[in-house]
This record gives sequence, C-alpha cells and structure tokens, in this order.
Amino acid sequence: MILDLALQHRLGAFALDVDFRVERPGITALFGPSGAGKTTIVNAIAGLFRPAAGRIVIDGDILFDSAIGARVPARKRRIGYVFQDARLFPHLNVRDNLLFGARRRPERGKGGDFGAPEFESVVALLGIEPLLDRRPHTLSGGERQRVALGRALLAAPRLLLLDEPLSGLDQARRAEILPYLERLRDEAGIPMLYVSHNVDEVARLADNMVVLDAGRIVAAGSVFDLMARLDLYPLTGLYEAGAVLEARVEAHDRNDQMTSLAFDGGRLFVPGIEGLIDGALRVRIRARDVMLALDEPGAISANNVLRGIVTEINPGAGIVGANVDVQIACGNTRLIARITRRSLARLGLQPGTALYAVIKSVTIDRSGRATIPAEEEAG
Repeated sequence: MILDLALQHRLGAFALDVDFRVERPGITALFGPSGAGKTTIVNAIAGLFRPAAGRIVIDGDILFDSAIGARVPARKRRIGYVFQDARLFPHLNVRDNLLFGARRRPERGKGGDFGAPEFESVVALLGIEPLLDRRPHTLSGGERQRVALGRALLAAPRLLLLDEPLSGLDQARRAEILPYLERLRDEAGIPMLYVSHNVDEVARLADNMVVLDAGRIVAAGSVFDLMARLDLYPLTGLYEAGAVLEARVEAHDRNDQMTSLAFDGGRLFVPGIEGLIDGALRVRIRARDVMLALDEPGAISANNVLRGIVTEINPGAGIVGANVDVQIACGNTRLIARITRRSLARLGLQPGTALYAVIKSVTIDRSGRATIPAEEEAG
C-alpha cells in the first residue's frame, strides 16, 4: 500500500500543513504532543473530516483532492478505524459486533478482497473466542479494544487507523492488549497508522514514524533512526530518551541462563529469553541506562560494554539543566547516554572521542520484536 497525503487546514490559531508518504508495510506512528494534529490527519484519511485543501491518495485511488473537487464518502474508502473508546454496539454481543464488521466488506467485483480475513482467524488472532457471547458492558477496557480491532479487521480494510487505542487504559490493560497489537502488526498484513503521544508504545510497535508538532512535520523516517536523534527531544520525551535497535538471537547459555544477541554494533548479553537462533527481536536501550568510560572497564558487574565513538552532544537535553545527552556510534548503530555536565567536562568528551559505553540494562522483546520491560537487570 502507498499512501500519499498533503493537507492544509486552519481552525482558529491552529494551522495544519503536512505532506508525507507512507509506502512501507507495518505500523507507521503519527507521534507528537496533544494538539499536534494527529487525530485531525486520521479523521481526514477516514473521511470524517474535510480539510480546506489537499490531497489523499491510496494506491492510486483519489480519496480527496480539493483541486478537482473529489471526495469519496467515508463508507466507500475501505478504511478501518479503531477509536480511543471502542464504540461497540451495547445491545449486541461480541459475536454480533464482529459480524457487523464482516457485513461491511465490499462485494466481489466492487472492490472486494478475496484475501479478506475469516471470522475464525480473526477471533483466534485476537484471543476473543471466550468473549463471543458477552455484551460490551461486561468486558474490560482491553477486551473491548480487542473486539473493536476484530470488527475493523473483518471489514477487510486496506488501511487500519488506530487513534490512541490505549490512552484510556490503565497499565494492566495496556499490558494485556499490546501483545495482540504486535500479532496484528506481524500477522494481519494490513498497513496501519497508529496515533500516539506515548514514546514507549511507538518504540515497541512502530516500524516508521512521523513526528508532529503544532500542525507541522518535524521529522519522518524509520523508528530506529529517529529514536536515536538528539534534536527531537523533548518531543520524544526527555525521561524516555533512548535508542531502538534490531538484533538477532546468537546463542543461549543454559548454564548461566543468558542469551547473546548480535547487532551491527556488537553483542549484548541478556537474561535468558525464548527465541530461535537467528530469530529477530527489538531492543531498547534508554539513555539513563548507559554509562561512559574512556578506558575499558575491568572488574565491574555489567556484562555489556561496547566500543564506540562520540558523534554528537546535545547540551540542552537536561531535565533541570544538569544533564547532557551524548550520541555514540557503535558500528552503524547509534546509542544515547545521559550524563551530567560535570562528567562531560571531566571526561573531555567531544565529537570523535573514542570511548566505551557501559550498558546497565536493556529492554527486550521476549515475544519476538517489540520492547517490554525486562524483570531482571540485563547489565
């Protein structure tokens, strides 16, 4: 799927002016603070909002073009939408809510998709078979969102929009639904636009991201590249600053209950995880969990020490002015370390300085790709 989008709209003091293209599979996150314009964009794509000017095209089909007066009604766009609140029909049980989505599939010869998901496969994918006879008011928030996802999938959309689907859930319910979103990303084969202002969600789920602020695009690209950029803070979160990288399972040490992971910048040792040798997973290393040393550390408890070179220093990154962020190149991978200004001066760091990055802990995907908090220190 290829989405081409250019939108301009003004509402009071807020002015939206964006232009971007999505042509990669997986999840593209629309990321930014509240009021950045994220929901306005997905509402325009869905046909729920008519911008003053612009163009929306999916796979060559013009959904909106102000220049020629074209606007396809929302019901004919074949776009699934999962809102912050599930918006299930309260008088229908889960099974009938799902079947409502299936009835919205286009007919053969009218844009119908012969690869549309079957009811049983969607139910299995989202783990909602035990819920089929229950009414929405008896479900938890996470269960309602899983049903809403299933209803959207059964309509056979060519694009799925998710507008902060976890924002109304507590931590336990977020943890409940995140693995299903991962499975949806990896198994459903449907491109998704995921609206969020939560950097943890984006780091865990997204493949690509568009960073927005005050109606403008600040940056766009791979989540691995953008998460390592120093100039995007504080938009991506001062406290949650850190790098995301992809690694593969290299070996398991059953005696020490450790797993070694290989990536472009070297090797990481983490508490034993399930995973096939050469299996891919996603690793997140937070800036606050990286220490720096000019000489290779000797007798320390940390298992992960990587050689690197300072590539950039952001002196304005500190939460209260005492800290700086240092970007380090380990091979082609970029890590970030948050240290004090005093440490920066004492070590004499500047771009080009060779050093060692001591990693106190990492967060890893124990299910296959995305980051989840590790219970043990992986240092």
